[in-house]
Amino acid sequence: MADTIFLSASVPDPRRSPRFAETADSVAITAAVTALMYVTLGRRMLVWGGHPAITPMIWVAAESMDVDYATWVKLYQSKFFEDDFPEENARFGNVVFVDTVDNDRGTSLRLMRDRMFREQQFQAAVFIGGMDGILDEYELFHRYQPRAEVVPVASTGGAALELANRLASPAQDLREDLDYVALFHRHLHIQTRERRFRKPVDQPAALADRLYDRRG
Repeated sequence: MADTIFLSASVPDPRRSPRFAETADSVAITAAVTALMYVTLGRRMLVWGGHPAITPMIWVAAESMDVDYATWVKLYQSKFFEDDFPEENARFGNVVFVDTVDNDRGTSLRLMRDRMFREQQFQAAVFIGGMDGILDEYELFHRYQPRAEVVPVASTGGAALELANRLASPAQDLREDLDYVALFHRHLHIQTRERRFRKPVDQPAALADRLYDRRG
């Protein structure tokens, strides 16, 4: 599915990563994740590597919308973190569990990310808040998906801000615009007139067939 969006997001832990926590805005991170769900759910497939602070946010947003969210989201989890899986994992119908490698955190995460980026064709990647894992995911994502659009939401701070600083000429609105719904409509090229569909199989292939009739 070519219209798939990758989400890389987390809320920085000040004990683990004080330099990212210093610039991170947890309210903005929550608002951005919620806005991304509002813009994409029922319109684009969303894939992410289930961070325990983000999965519950996505569940809350998904629960309020009249679509079959289990068919619109795909969650990858490394079994290395099995003891810390959020209970929301059980509510998503499309979870891919990836085996650990030598009981090593870094190698296990790399395997999970390799699978995420090899098994889908992505339209774009959105980076929100986060710590070093955000930067690692960007490097690997860009290697596998060099033509996909990269959207680092710098206003959420953390690693997303650092990533925006590293990239050549990131859009200024990614630093300043806190209307995240409008921001994602622009950067992900999803028209406000595009209808939501209960399941991906219900969505017409042609964009013109997905739009509300202005006369209606």
